[in-house]
Amino acid sequence: MFKVDRLRFGTAGIPISTPKRSTIDGIIHVRNLGLDAMELEFVRGVNLKPELAKKIKYVAKKHDVLLTAHAPYYINLNAAEKAKVEASKKRIIQSAERLYDAGGWSVVFHAGYYLKQDPAKVYERIKGEIKDIVTTLQDRGIEVWIRPELTGKPTQFGDLKELVRLSEELEMVLPTIDFAHAHARNKGKCNTVEEWREMLSFMEDRLGREALDNMHIHISGINYTAKGERNHLNLQESDMNWEDLLRVLKEFRVKGVVISESPNIEGDALLMKKKYEEIKI
Repeated sequence: MFKVDRLRFGTAGIPISTPKRSTIDGIIHVRNLGLDAMELEFVRGVNLKPELAKKIKYVAKKHDVLLTAHAPYYINLNAAEKAKVEASKKRIIQSAERLYDAGGWSVVFHAGYYLKQDPAKVYERIKGEIKDIVTTLQDRGIEVWIRPELTGKPTQFGDLKELVRLSEELEMVLPTIDFAHAHARNKGKCNTVEEWREMLSFMEDRLGREALDNMHIHISGINYTAKGERNHLNLQESDMNWEDLLRVLKEFRVKGVVISESPNIEGDALLMKKKYEEIKI
């Protein structure tokens, strides 16, 4: 995988204010806004053709916009039905292939659900399925980070310890750290400087500096209940201490990408980039 030179900021999908709603126009608009990353949203399906992906690669490189991708939502690597698991793996593989064609860097997905099963058994099953995915991609010469996401509900697989362990045990795998999801999953915790320092220190201790030099981060405001995530909010309409979070990211010299998943994707991406650049450590 290629190295990322700094912490970049971008949008989850084509910016809302893009005059023409195409991926290429979105990339150009991201650069015109002063941002330097964009996440391709394959959430309803991987509908990007290889020919268009090659054009996207050219445009993204020309405008110095780092591309990531979000694989489809319909993924559960712990489904009871084998056919659903195989379809889930296929969606992740397709997402990685198209992102790679487009010159991208990192593909994120929600790995699955516990379905009231023993978390240790669920971990082993999901690990085995992700290992299959990685092997398939390696056989095809596809080099992008495979990123199970820190999820927003306790019923979903994907707390920090599980993701770090997967990253220790599998090649090409690192977590996507969604700080809003961590906040919601833990019923309002994970919202202080001390907690974020603990999270990043844990990652660095277990995975080394490489993990912090290649972070795929999601940040937004979030609405939550005792059952976890409900919906995303704009940063300034939420209880997320996002300015302190940016300070911690700078303190730990994190590199990679911060993707805004707020309803106002580019507004909050620009807000975070501006604030981050103002922080003196």
